[in-house]
Amino acid sequence: MPNGVPPSSDAILQRMMALHPKIIDLTLDRVWRLLAALDHPEARLPPVIHIAGTNGKGSTLAMIRAGIEGAGRVAHAYTSPHLARFHERIRVAGTLISEPDLTAVLDECYAANEGAPITYFEITTCAALLAFARTPADYTLLEVGLGGRLDATNVVAAPRLTVITPISMDHEQYLGDTLAKIAVEKAGILKRGVPCVVGPQPEEALEAIEGVAARVGAPLLVLGQHWSVAEERGRLVYQDETGLRDLPLPVLLGAHQVQNAGAALAALRHLELGDAAYEAAMRRAEWPARMQRLSTGPLAEAAPGVELWLDGGHNPGAGAALAQVLAALPARPTHLICGMLNTKDVTGYLRPMAPHVESLTAVSIPGEANTLAADQTAAAAHAVGMRGATAQSVRAALTAIAGRDSHARVLICGSLYLAGSVLRENG
Repeated sequence: MPNGVPPSSDAILQRMMALHPKIIDLTLDRVWRLLAALDHPEARLPPVIHIAGTNGKGSTLAMIRAGIEGAGRVAHAYTSPHLARFHERIRVAGTLISEPDLTAVLDECYAANEGAPITYFEITTCAALLAFARTPADYTLLEVGLGGRLDATNVVAAPRLTVITPISMDHEQYLGDTLAKIAVEKAGILKRGVPCVVGPQPEEALEAIEGVAARVGAPLLVLGQHWSVAEERGRLVYQDETGLRDLPLPVLLGAHQVQNAGAALAALRHLELGDAAYEAAMRRAEWPARMQRLSTGPLAEAAPGVELWLDGGHNPGAGAALAQVLAALPARPTHLICGMLNTKDVTGYLRPMAPHVESLTAVSIPGEANTLAADQTAAAAHAVGMRGATAQSVRAALTAIAGRDSHARVLICGSLYLAGSVLRENG
């Protein structure tokens, strides 16, 4: 602590990056060791809603949180990754964690860990649980980071409820090379006697989830079996064994958000939070970089006639969802600015969108060691039938597109890391 000034949260987070040689190393041993040293904050949380899945986890969590708050209750929320600032990951009793509080819990976890190997995600998850255990709230919303069974969030013995959103191929090097294997890992959050809301799934994934549920004794609330949701005449219609609800469409765009909304409503109905919660879940949810319209800020002002959007989806399921959104928007020449990680299925992500766009301009993700080179992303675009080019930056790509068509629609997409960079640049 030079000159008596405590280290910032950024400085402590940087130290934490050096505690383990791997960014991802799935096991719970290190987490249990640190939680024990912290006197088990995971055992002192408000009732937990634990959310796993490949796509839609964050959006579903945002709608559940909006519903809880609409019912006059308070929720903690833990999500990842962050976009612009780490603080976004930890929402304590409805408010992003303050810098002093974040610094304090990070410092406490770093000291309790005593230099032992632990990944960045593991130790920061312990910090979030510590912050939540010390502040009263009605619920705790935990979003799985990767997988489920061995994820650092999977340390709560008896959650109030679990949720599994749509599963698709992603992170195969860690979770398995088939949908069934991936689904078994996601279903690792199931607990005996704890109900699980299950969103839309491929048949192979649903069978795997049902197999895990049968083994552990977890009752399932499955789309199409126990609840249904649909858009009808510009409204959302939800139905389960307790009746039907006619609600506004979710403020989050896309047909896939109707299904995410259904899972959120199934969760809120199980919690018996009432009509105010259901309305608020549809009207008040906020989730950045999920078809987020950028209408102000330096990037938007650099191309004033352009309709500018941002989305952080990055796998084939997200690409298919975006294709549906683009198809439903009013007709307008649409161009992508895309940057992706080298661990992703780039052609699988881009292929569904190809019929709906005029071109793709590829960029490398600033400051990201695992970025896919822009020329490789452009080559993948060519491979699925898109016109592809490269640019040095998002701003350069946007300026070039606006120069050719000042009233184009532009979607910046391909990675949450790129989305974070864009949000920081756009201020």
